[in-house]
Amino acid sequence: MSYESLLAQIPMFEHLAQEDLTHLSGLLQQRRYSKNEVIFHQGDVGTALFMVRRGEVAIRLSSTEGKEVILALLGRGDAFGELALLDGEPRSTDAVARDETHLLSLHQEDFRRFLSERPQVAMGLLAVLSRMVRRVTQLVHDSAFLDARARLARVLLDLARTQGQPASEGGIVIPKLTQADLANLCGVTRESANKWLRFYNREGLLTYENGQITIVDPERLRRDVD
Repeated sequence: MSYESLLAQIPMFEHLAQEDLTHLSGLLQQRRYSKNEVIFHQGDVGTALFMVRRGEVAIRLSSTEGKEVILALLGRGDAFGELALLDGEPRSTDAVARDETHLLSLHQEDFRRFLSERPQVAMGLLAVLSRMVRRVTQLVHDSAFLDARARLARVLLDLARTQGQPASEGGIVIPKLTQADLANLCGVTRESANKWLRFYNREGLLTYENGQITIVDPERLRRDVD
């Protein structure tokens, strides 16, 4: 896939004309990261936006005690680090490659020059920031009002919506996750995540084998969240 095609999938750039996409693609730089390599740490100075060309990136928060919460798992066509394009302030999260990952980066100064000539891009950026605020609001809501079972259901449905693939025998296959990663995404203990995975498996809502989760009945799963 060309750089222009990848850029066209990113919400803040999807309305750009082809010539603008071509110009913007000329500003991108390629970067490669090995499995578990840190792309940036919380507190690092932010100077670039990143786009995933291949692989997967975990956006996470870490405590000084070593605890982690995964906020998002990003795949091909996803962008992260948008705030750095606006304020250049320290990064608010960590970003880590979950496997061999190829990224494209756009430097802050290049983007600002591009934006000054194409103000319509600002509307796309506002939409992206709005979705980020909604995402944080949802996380706070879930943490305050949902129990572990409902949090797991929410995360599984979100993964199915954003990264799921149709299963050959029906249902939706979501990317492989360790139980530790799944627990971090849900903000629950590993034991709790495992307990409710086994519950949903027994109830016939999903299958779980060798780290691969297939959601068999998303509608019934959604009832635990609504």
